[in-house]
Amino acid sequence: MALNTDTILQLIGLVGDLGVLIVALRGKLFRITPVFCLYIAWCLLNDVLFFLIVSKYFSKFGSVYFRIYMIEMLLDSAFQFAVLVELGWAVLRPIRSSLPRYSILMLALLFAVAGAVIWPVSAHMLPAKLTGAGIFFVHAQQTIAVLRVVIFMALAGFSQLLSIGWRNRELQIATGLGFFSMCSLAISVIHSHQTVALNPYYQLLDQIGVASYICSLAYWIISFSQQEQERQEFTPEMRSFLLAVTGGARGTRMALADTGIGTTPKARKP
Repeated sequence: MALNTDTILQLIGLVGDLGVLIVALRGKLFRITPVFCLYIAWCLLNDVLFFLIVSKYFSKFGSVYFRIYMIEMLLDSAFQFAVLVELGWAVLRPIRSSLPRYSILMLALLFAVAGAVIWPVSAHMLPAKLTGAGIFFVHAQQTIAVLRVVIFMALAGFSQLLSIGWRNRELQIATGLGFFSMCSLAISVIHSHQTVALNPYYQLLDQIGVASYICSLAYWIISFSQQEQERQEFTPEMRSFLLAVTGGARGTRMALADTGIGTTPKARKP
């Protein structure tokens, strides 16, 4: 295998995936976000298979590789969606015991609806010259990427209300996902106005996209190596709001009781 820029970036990415997985396992991150840890292991497995099999036999089995790549993209999109649902569920840790059992399904449905809204928007970010099945699979990838950015911005924007900070794993994971997602989306928008054969910067932009993912891996390694800040409880007002939205009626009554709202004078102690 020729040691060119693409190969070097792919090797660094492989090492980065391995580094994140090791740090996550050492820090027992799998207790909070097991799907995210499995996703990193999935990315590592894909990188290893690429170097051991695909790059060596691509010229002989190019058409087979394309079909495998399409399947891999579909599985990757499903995996990323599961990571986002898990991330949202992890944010609700302080009140999960008060939520109905089906709340995580409601959260997944909410994200699916958000993805459906984003779908027509992401259609304007597809690279040029895509045809057939490639359009659908790349479209799915772009939709998930936009959803990652939206969730990151929501978590960062409402971090104080959600009682999470930059030293909490939930926001650290969302930051890494959001950063390389914004870079990949910007590159895709530029690609949609480029012609591969005539533009010498097409491949360079792809390399920048890979480099942005490596930066996210480096950020995760540094962040997960540090002690996590203890997760703060929601304020009583935020707790009651979230429980009301998610249908935790019993939990809502408990939260209202904690704030003293709706408590009769007879029930109050002097």
